[in-house]
Formats: sequence, structure tokens, C-alpha cells
Amino acid sequence: TDGVGQGGKRRNRMTLGREQKEGTELLLMGNEAIARGALEAGVRLAAAYPGTPSSEIIETLSRFAAPGKLYVEWSTNEKVAMEVAAAASFAGLRSLCVMKQNGVNVASDFLLHLTGSGTRGGMVLVSCDDPGALSSVNEGESRHFARMMEIPLLEPADFQEAKELTRWAFELSEQIRNVVMVRSVTRMSHASGNVVLGRLPEGTATAAFRCDGPVSDPDCGPVISTPVVAKHRLQHEKLRKAATLFEKSPFNRYEGPKNPELLIIASSACALYSREAVSILHAGKRAGILKLGTTWPVPPKLLKKHLLSAKKILIVEEVIPFLEEQVKILAAEHANDVGIKEWYGKNDGTLPTAGELNPDLLVAAIGRILGIDPPEVSEAYRDKLRALTAAVPKREQTFCPGCPHRASFWSIREALQRDHRGGFVCGDIGCYAMASLFPAAGFHTSKTLHSMGSGTGIASGFGKLGPFGMEQPVLAVCGDSTFYHAAIPALINAVHQRADITFIALDNSGTAMTGFQPHPGIDVNAMGEKTPMVDIAALCRATGAPVVTCDPFDLTKTRETLNRLLEERGVKVLILKQSCALSPEKKGKKQFHVRVDEALCRGDACGCNRLCTRIFRCPGLLWNRERKKAEIDEVICAGCGFCAAICPAEAIRKEEASA
Repeated sequence: TDGVGQGGKRRNRMTLGREQKEGTELLLMGNEAIARGALEAGVRLAAAYPGTPSSEIIETLSRFAAPGKLYVEWSTNEKVAMEVAAAASFAGLRSLCVMKQNGVNVASDFLLHLTGSGTRGGMVLVSCDDPGALSSVNEGESRHFARMMEIPLLEPADFQEAKELTRWAFELSEQIRNVVMVRSVTRMSHASGNVVLGRLPEGTATAAFRCDGPVSDPDCGPVISTPVVAKHRLQHEKLRKAATLFEKSPFNRYEGPKNPELLIIASSACALYSREAVSILHAGKRAGILKLGTTWPVPPKLLKKHLLSAKKILIVEEVIPFLEEQVKILAAEHANDVGIKEWYGKNDGTLPTAGELNPDLLVAAIGRILGIDPPEVSEAYRDKLRALTAAVPKREQTFCPGCPHRASFWSIREALQRDHRGGFVCGDIGCYAMASLFPAAGFHTSKTLHSMGSGTGIASGFGKLGPFGMEQPVLAVCGDSTFYHAAIPALINAVHQRADITFIALDNSGTAMTGFQPHPGIDVNAMGEKTPMVDIAALCRATGAPVVTCDPFDLTKTRETLNRLLEERGVKVLILKQSCALSPEKKGKKQFHVRVDEALCRGDACGCNRLCTRIFRCPGLLWNRERKKAEIDEVICAGCGFCAAICPAEAIRKEEASA
């Protein structure tokens, strides 16, 4: 794909390969740049659980996997990924652990112990947050974990820096003998820019875990986090060493006048927004930007120097005032030296405390502080923008054409309606989180929605409320990847506690929401090697729960099975197994040719109130306003044929695609 990078230079984005020489300039996605930095640092093991906006880091690294050179895996969850990466570090190798937004939450239990024990080979934790919740159910951020766990935090501000800073993070980790956290955000991970490649190290590495020495020996002793107080003191020494190194870090840069009227302190992608806003306002002689790449612990001498230079301070960051609090604490501690400041940022409302930032917000904020009116937008430009906006078709969140989840939730909806006891579904995040929406996706069947696996845990709690008069049937729904990630402990709990729940696993044969990365239920790993499959049904049976498997596209059998299970006590497991419509094995292939028989479709006169296009609402079904009939969009219809089962007039017909 062609793209224009910084300075107007046009570069081709190419798959990173070992044949590309040092000095080659490429247009790279931020995640690709992070992966390249790890490769240039000599990373030997990389582990992660897939998720937005981090998935491309492991996918890029997997192309370099080779025995003795680099091992890459998609782990069952983030905690396991961190444990796998830690093992490599303990054996003297450089390792990388990658987290999606909210991923550090899952790994935090082990991370707390790991930061106490310390590491050996350089170990870097890359956490990719999602300000604005562009592809997530929240915009929770991970920076607080760096402070909580007392480890250094680095934040790249452009794509070249994403590579360089990641490479340096491995060196820093080995200098302080602890984990180093690198934080990216969606606009850094998924945007692209020009990156000059560095040298890739040659040769292999040898792993050996030396553990026969005394507990106090960091090189040869056992790797444990005790004695706690002594290790905690050592951890503080490591953090102080990092702060000292940060004072002269090339990733902290200032641009602007010597004594600016306004000092802008920015991190991550916000540095780019700030630079653009200052340029738009032509305020380069009045405002200076201190870009911090090392944001915890903050470098005190560097900050003190720049705080002395200005009276007005604006701190720009996403999402909450993490950096702002650190800078204000430092300013308070050195108040006699730096004096009283006028503070602008999140806490005073200059910048919003929720959602993404952008250059327009920064233009407005900096303009108010400096008394500069933002440049006027011409009416011609406004007219053009309005015309383009009107031309963009309105799209709602919905399951894809042929998605087995739409069929699954339709059957669940019908089964609960026929049961007449007010049953409900406890759900999770993932594609099937749209089951909480109505009517475009899941018919509002999911009534709780929290973290991965929490639907099963919550259902387990509901399933013990019978003695308090609760008679509603309780269902828990999770995807196959989520099952391995977080639902197994909750399912075991439900079985052990004799909770009355129906557990439904939506098995679409991959981590569909984030790009079909493999999980333990698939016979291939991140490096394309054949691996043993871990069967969901077998695991569930091992807990003692009865298991039934259905095809969600078989409406009658699925609905009848569900109604039977709802009558039974204890934990029952229903596996609805059907590959995702976008999976490699199904994409572009149709099992059925689907059509609407206009002679049978009665439209508004049917009495179904346009069940197919108003309620079921698959994008492959259209309502022809002129003919007042339903019809099939041949271009996007996936040919699953499920809609034929829902039409009360039997006007939707399906025929085998081979016929």
C-alpha cells in the first residue's frame, strides 16, 4: 500500500523481512514499528493474548519465528503470556509480553510478584490502551499499573520513536534488572509513519536457568519475591536508577522559545496533537513543548528546569490526569524554587477527562490560554464537509452477514420467550457483546456485560439465588477464545457450587473479533505449527457437567435443546459450533443460494411486521420500499440460509450452492 509519510516522502509499506538492510526507510504501522524495535533488540520470545489495538505486534513478530532465534505464541490469557515471557527472562533471554487494552488488569497478580523478584534477560511489557474506546467496551488505561507496581513507564510519541524506544526498553530492563513498561495508544498503534530501520542482530541465543545459588544472588539464586521488605527496597533502588537515566534520555525533548509564555508538557500521541495545534495557531514563539517519553518516574531535574522557564503550564495526555498529578507533586515539592504556576489540563476542565484528544481540542485550549482566536474555517469548506457527511451511509453496529452469533441469539431469544419465566443471558465482551444491543444485532438478549469470563461468574452467582425466591432461568454465554481465557474457573465454580445455570459456548473456531488468531481449540499455533487441540466439550465433561453440541444454523434443534436444558437443574453446557462467516475457510464461499419468492412474500400484509428486515435484520436482507417486499442482497449475503427458517410465510428459499 502506498502512503505519504513525514516530510511528504512517499514510501511503500512492505512486509518486514530480514533481507531489508539497515537504513531502509519504510512506512510502518506503529505496532509494526514496536515489533521491529523488539527484533532489533534481539528479542527471543514474545507472548500475548490477541486484542485491539495490540494484535499486529505479535502477528508481525510471528513472521520472524525460527527455532533457536525467536519463539512466538498466542497464550490463553495475558497472565499466562506474562509468565511465559518471564520464564525466558529468567533463563537469560530477552522477552516481550504484549497486552491489549485491559490486558494488564488480567496479568496484574503475577506482575506484582514479578516486579518484586526482578528479571534477568531484558523483559518488556507493551500495553496498548484505547482512548475513546474506539474498539473496546471501556477506555481504562494501564499507566497506573506502572506506578502501582513500581516499574518504569515509557511512551513513544511517533513511529520512529516507537521502534527506538522499544529497543532501548530492553537495555533499560537489563540495567535495572526489572520489567519495563511501554505504553501505546490506538492512534499510535494503528496509524502509520516513516521509520528508518536499524540492524537486526545475527546468531542464536542459549537459554539456561541458573538457580542453585543463595536467595540473595540475582544471577544464580532462585527467582522469588521474598524476602519481601528487602526485595521492595531493592525495587525502589531500581526505580531511582531509572529516574536518573531518564534525566538524559533522548526520548525527552523540548522545542520552542527559551522562556515560553506557555509550557506544554505532553506524552505519547498527544505530543503530535500539541505540535500541530501550535503550528495552526502560529504560536511557536509563545508556546514551547516538552515531549516526555519517560513518564514514570518523571525526571525531576529536567522537569524542574523547564518549570522554571514558564508561568503557565498545560499538560496534555490521554485519558486521565496521570502525568498531570506527577508534575504537580514535583512542583509542590520544589515550590520554593519553581514558584507558583497557572495549571491547565484535565483537572481544571481545559481538556476533557474522557475520550480521545485531537488537534482541534488542543487548538481551542491553547487558543483560550494565549488569547488567540483559532483560524476561521471557510464557508466553502463547511459546505463541502456537509456534502461529504451527507453522502456517508449510516451504519449501525451489527453482526456480519452469515454470523452464527446472530442465529445463536435468535434461538436463545425464542427459547426464553417460550419458557415464560423471564430468563436472561449473562454475557461477555467480544463480537457477541452486541447481544446487548437491539434490534440490530443480538435482540437485547444479553443483560449483563463486563469483562472476559465474567458472564459465567455472574451467572454462577445468580444460579444460587433459588432459596431467595429467584425462579428465572439463568444463561451464561461466552466465545471459544474467551472460554480458554477466563471462563473455565467460573464454570468449575458453578459446577462445584451446584449453581442452576445453562452455559453456552459460542464456538466459531477462532479469535474472530481480533483477526482469527489461533487459540487452544485450533490445531495450529501463532507460528503456523501443528499443535494438539484442546476440546471444549471434553473439558466441560471433565467438570462433571452434561454437554450437548448443536449447529446454531439449525434453529429448531437449537431452540428445542435450549428449552429442555432450561427445565433441568444444575450446570448444563450447550456448545453452538459453527465457523465465523469471515473465517478463512468460509470467506467467499456460500453453502446456500438464498432468494425471496415474491409471490409468497406478503410484505406489510404478512402479519409478521417485517420480521426479517426489521427484527432479524441481517445486512444481507433488504426491504425494497418500492415493491414493498423483502429481498436478498446478493453481494453481501453469506449464504448461511438461516433466514429461511425465520420467515413465517416461508417466502425465503434456500438451495444448495452446488445445485
